[in-house]
Amino acid sequence: MIVDDLPSSATEPGGSAVIRVLSYNIRSMRDDTAALARVIRACAPDLVLIQEAPRFFRWRKAADRLATATGLVYVTGGATTAGPMILSSLRAHVERTEDVLMPRTPGLHQRGFATAVLRIGGTRLAAVSTHLSLSPAERHTQAGLVLERVAATGEPHVVLGGDFNEPPDRPGFARIAAELQDGYATKPWGGGVTNTRPPYQRIDAVFATSGVEVLGCGVPAELPGMTAEDVRAASDHRPVLAALRVPADAGQPQP
Repeated sequence: MIVDDLPSSATEPGGSAVIRVLSYNIRSMRDDTAALARVIRACAPDLVLIQEAPRFFRWRKAADRLATATGLVYVTGGATTAGPMILSSLRAHVERTEDVLMPRTPGLHQRGFATAVLRIGGTRLAAVSTHLSLSPAERHTQAGLVLERVAATGEPHVVLGGDFNEPPDRPGFARIAAELQDGYATKPWGGGVTNTRPPYQRIDAVFATSGVEVLGCGVPAELPGMTAEDVRAASDHRPVLAALRVPADAGQPQP
């Protein structure tokens, strides 16, 4: 049965908002791009925190094609962040963006952060997308940089999406979860396993700062407009979809 019982996007009385956030490693769009677009559209996200966005020849055109195919707009990231990228719906007003590269370890891939501060309804939210190293030692160091980057947004309400390349019981993931809410652990919805090859683990996640209420988070199997086969065909990672209630921005006058 195809259902979506995750809360829909909404602006609530008093200015708070329910925001749907999708974190997704799209493997540089090397798989079935039509299936990828169906998956993203079916998730009905306000924000998409992407990892492994196209970052080589004509990467901007590829990013624009994906945004057009999914009814979203490009916000920031891609080649400028070594892969992380952010897309948003027209519901979001982008205040500022910043692309940041992490220190590079010789012989390992460059890593980075795509970051943005956005207003949605009466709320203000910072968003961070990242993809951590395959090296356990470097991952643990980068987990500390992730927390620094979240703090550096200067915003009380932050959502972080990423491919963390390790499950929750490993040191880097656990370091982040000690300071931020792990969406799936807080309010599980859908599935947990996010990679499609053994060992099957939850290595992709959505985190949020403590003032954000997690209404549900996990991997959708089937939704109206997409099938489980679309998820398998779109990427070697499964998408992680979260519904978050973000408080109204105290600095904004409310109607």
